Amino acid sequence: MITETIKRFVSRLRRPTGPARIPVERHGIDPRHVSRNAVKVCETLRHQGYDAYIVGGAVRDLILGLEPKDFDVATNATPEQIRPLFRRARIIGRRFQLVHVVFGREIIETSTFRAPSSGEQETDEHGRILRDNVFGNQEQDAVRRDFTMNALYYDPLTQTVIDYHNGVEDLKQRVIRMIGDPATRYREDPVRMLRAVRFAAKISGRIDDATQAPISGLAALIENVPASRLFDEMLKLLTCGHAMDCLQQLRSAGLHKGLLPLLDVVLEQPDGKRFVTLALERTDARVRTGKTVSPSFLFAALLWQQVASRWHELETRGEHRIPALVQAADSVLEEQTGKLAIQRRFTADMRDIWFMQPRLVRRPGRAVWRLVEQPRFRAACDFLQLRAAAGEIDSVDAQWWMDLANADDSLRAEMIDGLAQLPRDTDGDAPAARKPRRRRRRPSNARPSSNPPDNAA
Repeated sequence: MITETIKRFVSRLRRPTGPARIPVERHGIDPRHVSRNAVKVCETLRHQGYDAYIVGGAVRDLILGLEPKDFDVATNATPEQIRPLFRRARIIGRRFQLVHVVFGREIIETSTFRAPSSGEQETDEHGRILRDNVFGNQEQDAVRRDFTMNALYYDPLTQTVIDYHNGVEDLKQRVIRMIGDPATRYREDPVRMLRAVRFAAKISGRIDDATQAPISGLAALIENVPASRLFDEMLKLLTCGHAMDCLQQLRSAGLHKGLLPLLDVVLEQPDGKRFVTLALERTDARVRTGKTVSPSFLFAALLWQQVASRWHELETRGEHRIPALVQAADSVLEEQTGKLAIQRRFTADMRDIWFMQPRLVRRPGRAVWRLVEQPRFRAACDFLQLRAAAGEIDSVDAQWWMDLANADDSLRAEMIDGLAQLPRDTDGDAPAARKPRRRRRRPSNARPSSNPPDNAA
């Protein structure tokens, strides 16, 4: 560590003052992979006499040969100066004001260069910045950014990367390094601890020792971050393509307690760990092949073992099967959403996926058609297959439902008609067979029927 620090110090002494300007031959960004809309924003601002660069995660991913999910632009124009230059643009944000420039389905987030923390910004009692709209120049903006690999500015007109903090070299070495004092920067924004973990997993790199050191001691600061912002960051962690690595690193640093307080309970159970691992492996596989990932399905899988455990407990106390499942889901969601603000539209979908499980492990005859028509039917079938892979239910039954989900209407009709030839299955999660209705007792003075039932005495 000492040797590495000395080398970096010497390299900085040898470097000329000002930022490094790295040509395309060294950074290797292919301009064909740069968003045309982001280039248009830069061109428009330049035409009006402002500076403008593509910045942050998009530059990082382009250098690594990855496809950026979105593109951000940084400029010396203020939000009020940016907005009139574009037909569809709006100013957003309370803590940081910026402009969303809209091109169809793509949004180019355009921000003004900002100055680093001066101690005059509005903060909470823990040092977290609550409001900060102090504008600055490009060099100050680079100091304000969190990690060296995110403080890179790409000029699409000259194809040059401007690097103030040796970020390209850190990126090539796969090192996550904080700009400034790590403890202070984490106090300003505790989410940076989560970002360090996510970036290290995403690029298969490591967190610099000085950047890593304060995390365990400051992990409790995560409790002070708004729940909605934690949800957004947690979703990024789980959909970065290395979800299990992220969760393991979160646990080792103690960061998960402010995000997924049930995670310890789940992962300490062999069945729970197997189920969560399968779910995250399948999620990672979808991300790496460019497929979409449903947040509802993902969180339904993460919390399922806890729901199933409480469901079983309630049943053993005498609760009926379906009401017990509803109570279990309510209690787990109430406990979890106190820490992580899972949006209501996602929790509604999670409930649908969970509540269809008892119905999918039986053979309900023609009532299958009503299940097929449910909006979350396909997701519930995928979830059933996940349960089968974890050994919870029969894989043959799970595959039948998946085949049904993939079939067209005529084949579905044949498959459902074929159920009539099979005995009803009431094992597993299915409710017990319905008891025969009791016959009403005939009044003693009633007139006997001329056609008594066959079982009459």
